[in-house]
Amino acid sequence: MQAASRSVEAAIQFLKFILSTRQSHSPNGFAVSKVTFMNEDALIEHARGATRKAYAPYSHFHVGCAVESVDGTVVTGANMENACYRLGVCAEISALTAAQASFGLAKIARIAVAGGNLASGKLSGEQAVTPCGGCRQSILEAAQLSGIDIEILCASGDGRKVERHRISELLPHGFGPANLKDAG
Repeated sequence: MQAASRSVEAAIQFLKFILSTRQSHSPNGFAVSKVTFMNEDALIEHARGATRKAYAPYSHFHVGCAVESVDGTVVTGANMENACYRLGVCAEISALTAAQASFGLAKIARIAVAGGNLASGKLSGEQAVTPCGGCRQSILEAAQLSGIDIEILCASGDGRKVERHRISELLPHGFGPANLKDAG
């Protein structure tokens, strides 16, 4: 009975989000959401906190990512390096995988990324960290599934610099599910 009650509550929250969202459309056809559930600083702090879970013994560059759903749920991920360098996993992919398991890619509202050097438990770095090309491709997949031009908050390790981008800006001519309509 509790599971059914949680499912009903989640559905109500999702409908409230849909009904309360004022949307405009970007030139590429994505809906641009005007509703957020967590302030930017809090979402960035989730991403900065996730850097402490990174495994980065080779580059010493710790990256964390926080993904917020349309109902306000937040999941995080961190990068994980490997001695066989090409087998490493980016923080964004780690967080997107957690998002898929928790609430589904089509319900992603916003993403925050932060990274830098983690020494003595303190994250440092002055440059805003943006997703790599492969991560941008994966974020585009989620954006095309939801129809929302996902906002990405890109923060420096020290948290002083924040850039705000939409996935359509970071990957303007991306290839995703919409491009496979003729595949049959």
